Parts: sequence; C-alpha cells; structure tokens
Amino acid sequence: MRAIACFLTATSLLAAAVDPTIARLQQQIEFVSHATDGVVGVSATHIETGKTVSVHGAEGFPMASAFKVPVAVQLMTMVEAGQLTLDKMITLGPQDLHPGSGKLSELMFHPGVALSVENLMELMLVISDNSAADLCLREAGGGDAVTARMKSLGLPGIRVDRPTALLISDWVGAKNIPPEAQWSRDMWDQLYNRIPNNEHMQARRTQMRDPRDTATPDDMTRLLVHIWRKDLFSPGNANELLGMLERCQTGKARIKGMLPQGTDVAHKTGTLGGVANDVGVITLPNGLGHIAISVFTKASTKSEDAEEKAVAEVARTVYDYFVLFGGTGAN
Repeated sequence: MRAIACFLTATSLLAAAVDPTIARLQQQIEFVSHATDGVVGVSATHIETGKTVSVHGAEGFPMASAFKVPVAVQLMTMVEAGQLTLDKMITLGPQDLHPGSGKLSELMFHPGVALSVENLMELMLVISDNSAADLCLREAGGGDAVTARMKSLGLPGIRVDRPTALLISDWVGAKNIPPEAQWSRDMWDQLYNRIPNNEHMQARRTQMRDPRDTATPDDMTRLLVHIWRKDLFSPGNANELLGMLERCQTGKARIKGMLPQGTDVAHKTGTLGGVANDVGVITLPNGLGHIAISVFTKASTKSEDAEEKAVAEVARTVYDYFVLFGGTGAN
C-alpha cells in the first residue's frame, strides 16, 4: 500500500511537470488562498483519472474535527472484523458530555441515556458532535489504534492523539484538568472561563506547531479516495460510512460555499481558532467524475468568515478546472 502511495505521489509530480494546466491551477489556488492570512493546504484528486493537484499538500495541518473521518474508518474496520457491532449500546454518563460542537452536551441533562455506536457515528459525522466523537474514539481503541490503521493504509501523514476534550483544552490553554471521572459540562465551563485571553492566544500559537492530531492534505485526500471507491469495507459498511458524510450539515460556506446550487458533496469539516478545514468528495456535473479534496487552514488571524471564503474559493477553482478539463488536461 505504501508503495502504491509513493507511486501515486511520483505520478502526480510528473503530471504537474508535463501538464502546464496543473501548474496554472496551483498558481490559481495560491492566489485565491490569500482570502486568509494563514497557511492553506490543498490536495485534490480526480478520482476516475487519478489526476492530482497539491499545494502545501505534504505539510501537516491541525485536523480539528476532520479527525472524525479516520476515527470512523477505524470503527468500521472493527465492525468489518467482527470486533464491534453498530448496534452496540453505549450509556452516557455526566463525564461523557464534552465541550465544543454538537448537541449531546446541550440536551442530555441527566445520566442514563444510551445510544448505539451507529447513532454516535451519525452524530459525530453529520453534526460534528464532540461528545459522540470522544465516545467513538474510545470504542475505536483510542488514538494509537486509529493512527496505526492509517499507517496500515499507507497514510502516515494522518495521526490521532487526543479526544476532543483534551484537544480543545490544550487549544484554549487549560491547565490542571481533573481526572476524567470528575468531568462534567459545568466543570469545562468553569475551567475555560478562568483562562486569561493572553494565555489562550499563547496556547493557540503553541498548538499550531504541535504535531499531534494533524494530517497532510495529500494523505487525507488519499483516504477520501478509498472511502469513495468503497474498497476498505464490504458494500454495506462502505455505504453506511459514505452516507453519513453525504448527510453532513456543517460547513455550508466552505467546500459547498461557491459551488453551483445542488452540487453533491460528501464531506467533513473541522474548526478551531485559526483553523477552518473541510475535506470531502465533490460530484462533477454531466458525468465528469468526482473530486476528492482536502482544504486545510492554519495560523489565521482573520475571522472564520475569511477562512471559509478561502476554502470556498479553492474548492470552486478546483471544481472549475475539472469541469473544463474533465480530468484529462486536454484543451
């Protein structure tokens, strides 16, 4: 698998060298990326032809909630192997309600609620629920197991290290976090409210250089190609995972933001201060194929709107290129 990945990388570099349209596309991507003052990493592959464009594609970027895609792949790997079932019920306790995006921590006021692994995956991918994601990560065997699965697929540029509760805490600069048994919604609120803004900003700058929970756009796009081709799992499990990405409700102003209305996009977003990511598969019109695309940002000091505009501009630029050339590069 690693040899295949290396071959595809070498092939894409050779294609860029012999196809001047790819070089122009790279320049256009860099130009529209200036909507944000941060670093923008892009990797896009026309799935049917393998034609690829990459800008900062081998550089690590904080995944934020995009890490939920590799977590879902590891969960489905365990389901495929008979080590886990989608109908396994997980009972939520107060310590399982974590900070950040989602609905579980807002709606579950009392302990005793139980949800299936399938429902937790749906919440994790469709509305990016952090509490559900951390429960899924636990069922998946933790970050080491997810990272090992990515390496087994020839994707060493994707690593998962922390649950969202600890990732966010490091991002905001929280210290002296109590043991997990003492976690609760009120505890997180009180902990974060005590952090001075200057300490928070210093923590953000530090996390931008942290190799944990990062991915290269190139490897994330390769993972998306696997998911779209449905070559990781049996048809039922492959369709289950892809369907959840197709139902994603977040990030309407990102990859989808400037595409023609009604364009099908199966995707997953990721958001932290200075980070606005979106990774997914775009269906081109008129049978022209599909684009697996990963757009990551980091170190931006502008608003989230500016970051989202950069993601949308990049996605539209890539979309227009492949509509024009149909993945062939021919005029």
